[in-house]
Amino acid sequence: MSDLTDCVITPRVATEGFDPVGVGVHRASTILFADAAAYASRGERGDKGYSYGLYGTPTTRTLEEKLSRLEQAARTFLVPSGQAANALAVMPFLKSGQHILLADTVYPPMRDFALGDLARLGVSVDFFDPTDLGDLQRKMRSDTRIVWCESPGSTTMEVMDIPAAVEIAHRSGALLGVDNTWATPLNLKPLTLGADLVTEALTKYVAGHSDVLMGSISVRDPEFAPPIKAMISHMGIGASPDDASLVLRGLETLGVRLRHSEAVARRFAARLVEHPMVDQVLFPALPGAPGHEFFKRDFLGASGVFTLTFSESIAPHVWSALDALRLFAIGASWGGTRSLAAPMPVRASRSATQWTGPDITLRLSIGLEEETELWEDLERFLGALEEYSAGSDAAQ
Repeated sequence: MSDLTDCVITPRVATEGFDPVGVGVHRASTILFADAAAYASRGERGDKGYSYGLYGTPTTRTLEEKLSRLEQAARTFLVPSGQAANALAVMPFLKSGQHILLADTVYPPMRDFALGDLARLGVSVDFFDPTDLGDLQRKMRSDTRIVWCESPGSTTMEVMDIPAAVEIAHRSGALLGVDNTWATPLNLKPLTLGADLVTEALTKYVAGHSDVLMGSISVRDPEFAPPIKAMISHMGIGASPDDASLVLRGLETLGVRLRHSEAVARRFAARLVEHPMVDQVLFPALPGAPGHEFFKRDFLGASGVFTLTFSESIAPHVWSALDALRLFAIGASWGGTRSLAAPMPVRASRSATQWTGPDITLRLSIGLEEETELWEDLERFLGALEEYSAGSDAAQ
């Protein structure tokens, strides 16, 4: 063969005996076939076969299989983000004229997707109080197809009785899905509690280093997989094998990272409950938190994410006091190595319930910094908050 042809044709080298700890990064769009018959029958290869890079590579399939084991799922699909997972988990099961019910505390982009895109496609949208399943029962309709939950609730951390919600949904012929990003499959396994669909923003704790975007959809029953697979295929959505390799690497340390963040968060939350600058600490692991009895029953642990609320007189100064932080970074998301502080409004993201406190909360994500130094940083913030509040009072 000529040099030009040798540049293009890649020799196959032996792989026997090469057994690395981690899976290789398999990048591909085109998949080659041994002969014409193999190409003609490529549709018969099934879920384990390969036909085109968009539909999976050994790298992405490894991550899907790992997540299915952790979720105790029949099948898992990868998509480019957590919100993509939420949207693509419900779209295959809804059509015009049908109804979806969402917990009032769901991730705000999921709320916007339902009220905007699903409503535009003719799907009726309602919200229910996640702490009052009587409200869910009353709002169920004969055309309700999906009950969408997030437990704990986004920002305000309400914990649902998922098995009871499952019973209500299934009794009416609806599926129940859970956004499980806060807990991860190490702390909660919604499919074992009867949920049909579970999503994870792998971007956060699972990837763990704030440098990759990815989401997953896991299903309890194999019959739920084909509609999701078809929707993902029709929309041309695939997950990057390079990103999947980063998530696989992060997943190996998820257990130790999560347990460290949980332990520090529990200690910080207990101290902050007593602090005069803090009105409430919203953290499901705290006794007395909304739904704490369900947390103790269903969860295997907590994450390192919790929320602080403040009184009417103190809340306006939160923004200014944040600049006193030196270790906590100000930024969205959570679950990385760096501790984060994010001011979060609540009131605009409520329909079935009311948020009566000041419309600013502070969500904290505990990372991997040294605990004493991290607490000193929180004390700097709280000290600045006290100074700003005292100055405001004196000016009046």
